[in-house]
Amino acid sequence: MKIIPAIDLRNGRVVRLKQGDFAQTRTFEHDPILLAKRYADAGADRLHVVDLDGARAGHPLQIDLMTKIVAAGTRVQAGGGVRSRADVEALLAAGIDRVVIGSVAVRTPDTFIEWLKDFGSERLCLAMDLCLDNEGRFCPVVDAWQSKEGADVTTLLDRFAQNGLRHVLTTDITRDGMGAGPNIFLYEMLAARWPQFAWIASGGVRDRGDVLALRNAGVAACVAGTALLDGTLALEEIAQCSRTG
Repeated sequence: MKIIPAIDLRNGRVVRLKQGDFAQTRTFEHDPILLAKRYADAGADRLHVVDLDGARAGHPLQIDLMTKIVAAGTRVQAGGGVRSRADVEALLAAGIDRVVIGSVAVRTPDTFIEWLKDFGSERLCLAMDLCLDNEGRFCPVVDAWQSKEGADVTTLLDRFAQNGLRHVLTTDITRDGMGAGPNIFLYEMLAARWPQFAWIASGGVRDRGDVLALRNAGVAACVAGTALLDGTLALEEIAQCSRTG
């Protein structure tokens, strides 16, 4: 069980959003490069970096800054606005270890499957961001969480499993940035249905108790943002989870 610290970038600054709402932005007075080094020094072997400006624009906008974050000394998985093969290639060329892709995979799964075959399952991560629809079913959200899609989650994940997908980052967006804890039921359900995936839980992690609950739910890692920034999840837990996970 790994803790993956999150660094969300907006205009070059470290921020956190509530439920993906750009109108509810909280800005932190951290230099993103120094923060990345702090997490690396604490034992993080991977960071999760989100280009929020790129997510809104539909193409990455902060690759130069991401390159400097990579130089802080640990692997980086990054996403936000990745819509084309050229975007994937640009991020990989910048030293990003794994590219996170959401909207393209949901809207054009054939394209994502083609990329999986071309780049390999270790270089891509599916972002399956979910919300409940009016009938109580989970449905994907795309375009920086501004749009809902009617795609069937089960059909998509089954197809991707058949084509070599390994890493899946899943966020219940109703929990993200709200301090209410992660949706343990969701991750238990997903890990039981698709045990071949390395599930990465994102959204709502508050403290060590949440990390342990997610480990028991069967996920491989969890993304922690606000909890590490606010100190409700101690930096020491990053290395501790790596030793005991």
